[in-house]
Amino acid sequence: MVSKVDKDIQVLRDFIQIYCDTKHKSLEKIDENGIKLCIECHETLRYSTWRREVCPQDPKPTCKNCEIHCYLPDQRAKIKDIMRHSGMLLIKRGRIDLLLHYFF
Repeated sequence: MVSKVDKDIQVLRDFIQIYCDTKHKSLEKIDENGIKLCIECHETLRYSTWRREVCPQDPKPTCKNCEIHCYLPDQRAKIKDIMRHSGMLLIKRGRIDLLLHYFF
């Protein structure tokens, strides 16, 4: 059985992958653990994964509804941009399942 943390991290990977594939097409991609992202997106994924793994909330609220805001301000702005961009593409592609996870 997949844990809630693992599921959240997979959603982060999916959103960041979509963002990198569409926004950073011309940048060199690095394959790390089977995930091909540019350096900036790999760093964002590492940071987001770490923040999710150490989240003190149980059950974890969505980050936008959390009172703690454990992300640094620049990282928070970056992940909001990634979620907004990727979310719109997922709606267009019909991947409502990932959006439901994000919003609920």
